[in-house]
Amino acid sequence: MIAQKERDDSGRHSSCGPECARSQIQNMEQNNEGSLSQVQHVVLVLSGKGGVGKSTITTELALALRHAGKKVGILDVDLCGPSIPRMLSVGRPDVHQCDLGWVPVYTDAQKSLALMSIGFLLEDPDEAVVWRGPKKTALIGQFVSDVAWGELDVLLVDTPPGTSDEHLAVLENLKKHRVDGAILVTTPQAVSTGDVRREITFCKKTGVRILGIVENMSGFVCPHCSECSNIFSKGGGEELAKLTGSAFLGSVPLDPLLSASIEEGKDFIQSFPESATFSAISSISQTLLNSLQSG
Repeated sequence: MIAQKERDDSGRHSSCGPECARSQIQNMEQNNEGSLSQVQHVVLVLSGKGGVGKSTITTELALALRHAGKKVGILDVDLCGPSIPRMLSVGRPDVHQCDLGWVPVYTDAQKSLALMSIGFLLEDPDEAVVWRGPKKTALIGQFVSDVAWGELDVLLVDTPPGTSDEHLAVLENLKKHRVDGAILVTTPQAVSTGDVRREITFCKKTGVRILGIVENMSGFVCPHCSECSNIFSKGGGEELAKLTGSAFLGSVPLDPLLSASIEEGKDFIQSFPESATFSAISSISQTLLNSLQSG
């Protein structure tokens, strides 16, 4: 069960002090910022199977967009595996409410990256979310409609694997707000691209525009010589994009530096700007921005 976190009158959470939080909430109320009214673009991050690094790609894209000067939000609706709070090293702060709904947790002092996740609402971090579909659907409805995001350039929605209740609930609750499209994440092997092909079918049936495909774990970058070895083969994502008429956004290799950054909650984009993996993520984020601005 979700625990009701303790709240004080200031609306404080761990990313800022009481006066800062009061000012933040007052600004929201004065500007009438509710829900998604001031979110410019909404992008779903999808995958047909688990273990392809979808949350990693969501996190790194968010950081890359933030470094490009954009205000970004992440809505983590992977209810059974909410890993993004750890990836962004925000811990388990209290989530508070203003008159417009839940106040998201900000990961930086400039409030350029906001996050909402079920991970903030669980009393025990090891607690399993053993819920039937209607309860999941109800919480997703709250996440979509009751979070006071304020002004955002891009909201990334990290979804669970598959094409189940959660995905339909997200789309149903976003009907009043335009969804720009979806990024599909796969690994190179055929067993992964086959599942992502079903995700493409899901997008077409539900009218979601496919912004492109990202091939994750595309080779292994040696930490000593920087040579890239194709452990899981290579090119499956690009081939899938060609077969389905989708855009190919790029490949992200298995990089020990990226893995360590994710484990430690560090900003890989800031720490390793000279790496090939940085170039790949930066290129994907810029291609995404161009697609959103032209679409």
